[in-house]
Amino acid sequence: MKSSLNLLVITIVAFGVLQGSCQGDGLRKNFYEKSCPPAEEIVKNIIWKHVATNASLPAKFLRMHFHDCFVRGCDGSVLIDSTANNIAEKDAIPNLSLAGFDIIDEIKTQLEKTCPAKVSCADIVALAARDSFKESKWEVLTGRRDGTISLASEALTNLPSPFFNFNSLQQSFASKSLSVRDLVVLSGAHTIGVGHCAFFSNRLYNFTGKGDEDPSLNPTYAAFLKTQCKSLSDTTTTVPMDPGSSLNFDNHYFAILKLKEGLFQSDAALLTSNDASNVIDDLLDSKKFFDEFACSIKKLGAVGVLTGASGEIRKKCSVVN
Repeated sequence: MKSSLNLLVITIVAFGVLQGSCQGDGLRKNFYEKSCPPAEEIVKNIIWKHVATNASLPAKFLRMHFHDCFVRGCDGSVLIDSTANNIAEKDAIPNLSLAGFDIIDEIKTQLEKTCPAKVSCADIVALAARDSFKESKWEVLTGRRDGTISLASEALTNLPSPFFNFNSLQQSFASKSLSVRDLVVLSGAHTIGVGHCAFFSNRLYNFTGKGDEDPSLNPTYAAFLKTQCKSLSDTTTTVPMDPGSSLNFDNHYFAILKLKEGLFQSDAALLTSNDASNVIDDLLDSKKFFDEFACSIKKLGAVGVLTGASGEIRKKCSVVN
């Protein structure tokens, strides 16, 4: 991880004027302080153990958190297994490449041994996304409860597509009470992880149905991508979303956007909006990106949460009680 990650170690004071705009609705700090004091330490220790031998995990847990929150809110519904009578979210096409479920299960097993029926799977997902970045911190408020419904059809209709234009992206995020600024800031998560050829190869080989290339894609970068994704039929190959920086959580994503090297149509779409473009320029300042990411992901983590007597605390994350 780059030393600049230390900038992401923040407190409420660091948010300054941002503080009022990124509160977690119905959640609070140290929710498990009395009911399960070691809860957050257990999550962190298990996550760190696995990240130490698998540097790709931070991107995977961050993506899992995002995909969970965009469907029925941050309720752990992405973890539920399909049954004979229901196809669950995790088996929807956009979620087939999610990973890390086994580690979430390992954490839940340990928590159930330590504090039975106290810590929600939804909170585990939110904490895992944060703790997978060992050198970085954003505040995670807790107190989420687990949902009991998980439908693949809702994943298809709620998750923003890599093929979206700016208007579709804006509408998708607005439906979760997230602003254009949140959209751009959270898109910065594309600085880590990989993308599958199937989700962008149309930009290389058949953008308008005439065997053409997307004119908004840097030609030199397009030529490189063609050496990795050799045809429209390639559904298995992956490439870094942020070349040269795909394991480092930094603001390099915004620099490559300015070079027209965003991997997906949805990345390039950010440049088609003046408002979004202005945010991109702001986020070329790494400290501003880290501070704003901490705020926006806190807002994301509060989307549609179940608290109080709503939902349940699953005994096993993949199965409704």
